[in-house]
Amino acid sequence: MIAVIGAGAFGTALSISLARNGPVVLWARDAEHVEEMQATQENARRLPDVALPQAVTVSSDLTCLAEADIVLVSVPAQKLRAFLETHGPKLAGKPVVACCKGMERGTGLRPTQVISEHVADAVPAMLTGPSFAHDIARGLPTALTLACGSERIGEQLQARLTTPNIRLYRTTDVIGAELGGALKNVIAIACGAAIGAGLGESARAALMTRGFAELVKVAEAYGAKAETLAGLSGFGDLVLTCTSAQSRNFRFGQSIGAGETFDSGVTVEGAATAEALAEIAQDAGLDLPITRVVIGLVRDELNVREAMDMLLQRPLKEE
Repeated sequence: MIAVIGAGAFGTALSISLARNGPVVLWARDAEHVEEMQATQENARRLPDVALPQAVTVSSDLTCLAEADIVLVSVPAQKLRAFLETHGPKLAGKPVVACCKGMERGTGLRPTQVISEHVADAVPAMLTGPSFAHDIARGLPTALTLACGSERIGEQLQARLTTPNIRLYRTTDVIGAELGGALKNVIAIACGAAIGAGLGESARAALMTRGFAELVKVAEAYGAKAETLAGLSGFGDLVLTCTSAQSRNFRFGQSIGAGETFDSGVTVEGAATAEALAEIAQDAGLDLPITRVVIGLVRDELNVREAMDMLLQRPLKEE
């Protein structure tokens, strides 16, 4: 049996898709939320208008993990450590697949590193790539990257987690897959800000291109493979996140550019990741101009025009 931890939009969507292969338990921490989903057979709070299949059992009781042979953890990256500090022992010895994208603020750690710290004999893996929850839940075709350091376990997970509408591509480059998924959110905020401020599509294209260069620079500095960043978990995810208003990070940036208030209840991983990235980039001597201006925008220390002027006035150089 497969257990999905976290009844947000993405965790719910994965449960719906995986239920086509067999029974799935979807865990939510809020018992009242669980009762709502059980009564309506729908996650109206996070993924409205999509029915939960009969094969999905919704629960707030983590004893369900004892019967699960694969656990997908779909909680926000900044809340992953707190969950594992309390419940990590229940996951011991199981493949644990992180379904969150980000770097932990204060440590700069990636999700699989946090899992390894708190789950004994963990086999951590990462599920990432260009995807929106509503597309997955509606059965629309989606291709994702499954990254696992163990090739044998990776093959087993690929077979179990592939569904009629989710095609998984396997890699052992966990660092590249995680950093691609985390850093593209930072660039999406910049692109959203440019569009929100009316700076045009050419500005967005420039930010995406130079942002991808930043992404590759960071990932390679930490041992990732360039070909991983050119794949689904890097370039593919960057394109989707920077060009669609379905992206929370893009919408957050768009609200900054337009001078509008953004819903504080919506998780925006890119904001925390930018802060975490700035800390490790300084130690590694990496020059990340787009990341710096995103931090300035998020902290309200820069407006969009000032941010663009900073980027345009940088010294001229070869591409």
